[in-house]
Amino acid sequence: MADLVASQTLLDGERLFIGKFTNISDGTGETAAVKINVSTLSVNAYGRACNGVKINKIWSTTHGMEVRILWDATTDLFTWMIPQNSNYLMDFSSFGGLQNNAGAGSNGNLLFTTLDASAGDMYSIVIECIKTYADA
Repeated sequence: MADLVASQTLLDGERLFIGKFTNISDGTGETAAVKINVSTLSVNAYGRACNGVKINKIWSTTHGMEVRILWDATTDLFTWMIPQNSNYLMDFSSFGGLQNNAGAGSNGNLLFTTLDASAGDMYSIVIECIKTYADA
């Protein structure tokens, strides 16, 4: 079997992307699972494709497992950890959000890896991101 996971787009606008992500684990967990694929996000009013996101806010609830958020790159880069058995909001908006600093091979995508997952453990995470676009 595999974890029961779901991703839902709540908003994919000109400036913001908001997504909801859930997992009910069978104990296998997730490893570097793509949660935000920037190539699938809507273009801006000038037709420019989204090439990345900055994490602005994270609302989360975890039961039994930890969730690590990574920037996708040649060597994935750890950006934030949501601890086991927690319920909180992290707000990075006062300084413009967590920016991708993954370096070589970075493609702008956001990944999740779970740790210490047992059958019945779960998470529910809502992430608000500021979209970035390639220059003309």
